[in-house]
Amino acid sequence: MRTVIFTGPSLSHEEARSIFDSAEYRPPIKRGDAIKAARDGFEIIGIIDGVFLQDVAVSPRELLEVIKSGVKVVGGGSIGALRAAELSEFGMIGVGEIFRMFKEGILDSDDEVAVIFNPMTYEPLSEPLVNIRSTVAKLTAMQLIEKKLGEEILNIAKNLHYSRRSYRTILKLAADRGMIGERDLEKLNEIFEKNRVDLKKLDAVKVVEKVKELSKI
Repeated sequence: MRTVIFTGPSLSHEEARSIFDSAEYRPPIKRGDAIKAARDGFEIIGIIDGVFLQDVAVSPRELLEVIKSGVKVVGGGSIGALRAAELSEFGMIGVGEIFRMFKEGILDSDDEVAVIFNPMTYEPLSEPLVNIRSTVAKLTAMQLIEKKLGEEILNIAKNLHYSRRSYRTILKLAADRGMIGERDLEKLNEIFEKNRVDLKKLDAVKVVEKVKELSKI
């Protein structure tokens, strides 16, 4: 079955091809791309990444039209997870933890998955809030940071514009506000870097795997 997957910051085209090399890979999806893919004859569309502010985001109505035409649409990881949560009852297939959290109402904003990225390479240039949540939860469970500090770090991240989110920026702000001692700052930077959870990438892999599975049915 002809398959196309829209990805970029969450999972590079090279990484995706190493999982499923029979799909066509395109940049983050924008308004009109799903309709065009359906008209181009693709029978399965995988959606991971998409634009938010750089262009007009793909709408639920557009995807619903594509689904009604008989195309299988799979989403997860980023905007794919958000749209799948909105359209799962209408036939869109959602996969991954981020999809589950959107579906259950634990997450409710596209700000959770938004990042800035290099427009040429699609490399992410900021850290998505959903990854920061997962990393803080991991470090708290491992008792590498105290629960209170984890909550404060998460609050700082929430109040930053998504384009400014990085662990170094967040931890420096925490230090400036007296939440972290200057002596502990570099140690915490190392702890966050070493134990960073890339939930978007983990879920993006699941999208590619699901598309691969469907292509063989």
